[in-house]
Amino acid sequence: MANPIIQRELLSVLRRPGTVLVQCILAIGFVLLIAVRWPTEPRVALSGARSQEVFSLFAYGLLAAVLLLLPVSPATSIVREKNRGTLAMLFNSSLGPWRIFFGKLLATLGLAGQMLVLSLPAAAACYALGGISVGNILATYALLGLTAVLITTLGFLVSTYSASADSAVRWTYGLVLFASVILLLPHFLLVGASGLTGDIVRWMRSLSPIAAMMSLHGAGDFGARGLLTTENVFARFTVMATIVSVIAAVWTVKRLNLTLFDQARDSGTIADDQELGTRIFRRAMFLVDPRRRSASIGPWANPVMAKEFRCRRFGRLHWLMRLVAVCAIISLALTILTTTQTISWDVGSIGGIMVVLQVALLVLITPSLAAGLIATERETGGWVLLQSTPMSVWRIVWGKLLSVIVTVALVLLATLPGYLVMIYIDPSQRNEVQRVGVCLLLTAAFVMLISAAVGSLFSRTVTAIAAAYTVVLSICAGPLLIWLGRDAPFGHDTVEAALMANPIATALSVIRIPGFRDYELIPGNWWALGIASAGSLLVLLWQTQRVSRPQ
Repeated sequence: MANPIIQRELLSVLRRPGTVLVQCILAIGFVLLIAVRWPTEPRVALSGARSQEVFSLFAYGLLAAVLLLLPVSPATSIVREKNRGTLAMLFNSSLGPWRIFFGKLLATLGLAGQMLVLSLPAAAACYALGGISVGNILATYALLGLTAVLITTLGFLVSTYSASADSAVRWTYGLVLFASVILLLPHFLLVGASGLTGDIVRWMRSLSPIAAMMSLHGAGDFGARGLLTTENVFARFTVMATIVSVIAAVWTVKRLNLTLFDQARDSGTIADDQELGTRIFRRAMFLVDPRRRSASIGPWANPVMAKEFRCRRFGRLHWLMRLVAVCAIISLALTILTTTQTISWDVGSIGGIMVVLQVALLVLITPSLAAGLIATERETGGWVLLQSTPMSVWRIVWGKLLSVIVTVALVLLATLPGYLVMIYIDPSQRNEVQRVGVCLLLTAAFVMLISAAVGSLFSRTVTAIAAAYTVVLSICAGPLLIWLGRDAPFGHDTVEAALMANPIATALSVIRIPGFRDYELIPGNWWALGIASAGSLLVLLWQTQRVSRPQ
């Protein structure tokens, strides 16, 4: 018997105009990826090097599309039904938990499969050049299929625990970033480690689809630190992705019952109502007591900023301090490992790792905070309430932006101890560290403003966050595809022009990381980010003024 959930969810998504637009953009993008690296001479090299370069770029582009576009659908699938009340109806139907899960799974994989089908003509064009075996193409598509299954199952699991669709999207993108990028760092840090530690970091690295794709198609200069080895990473990725997907699927199915709606919540205790000795002990123990009543809003404080902090989970002071503490510990740990000669690195390598970690934090945290500033208020009806206050529209927008600025600034300041230790170890790095600081500040402002501008164009929080993540990650990852094709066929000037808008590449070029040190991206990148930030601010103000007009 056919599963009705597949027909309902898959057909409803395919009928949306946005889905058709995304499909057209993907098809055009795949064609352009092949066209820019297609041989211009009327003969093909017998070695097949050019066809391998073309297919490598195509594979990385297709993996980026899967990682960027797929997480939204599974992340919102269950939580949206729970909030609408239709999930309880499914539980009371003749469909069991497994049929519900597989119906949603196959519907989401159907979208991923359609994305892969759109890329088949481009893959056939790569095969027509010669030098690529059918087995290599099948292995690439098998890797992409396993990646889609892994992301989908993790998204469903997150969706069962989330209270809102926008939080589910944030956590799912965070898991995707963790599995794809963060799990590469232990192997990068401990390359060449043996024994149990070496086995653990190698298996952790094997869960990353990026590492598996590198093992199939190469990684350029990234392989110098052990990301690309002779190990069969693809086979390990198959094992790890299958195990994690099965665990996530079983876990999700066990939660698909009526108890999902009966989650008991602790009523909590206000610390101000307790005895004086208890209050003193909690203040000394926790420094910032999360159960203490918040102070009144000061006369000079922006009330919208205070509202954002108090309504947002990570806006509470104790959560911000935890985030800052984690960032500070990581930055200091890198420098301590080097100064104690636990890892034989130079200062530039430490700076490269810290830059990557900081940019990853900015890309992960900032869009989730800034994209929903206007969209959430429009969706919940809060924008009308804000308009009824004596505050002007510009003060409302400034208060919302200020809540993001403070959070991002704390994250950036938390890594300053690591940079100070770098300067202490090697004083000649002072100018490079100062330039990196400017790059990170401009990157934070750019990501915040473009996320807020993109998010303001939508009336739903989930769509706004997904669009902001897509735009930001495309800007940060897109030019790196051209960087992978440096010297063949892209020349130095073409690659430098493409990297001029990339904040990651600019920071890495300042810190003199191999592969980026030959490109002069300053001050061109600073001008590009400044102009883009100013344009994004104008778009945000224009859209805010437009939605503030009487309806």
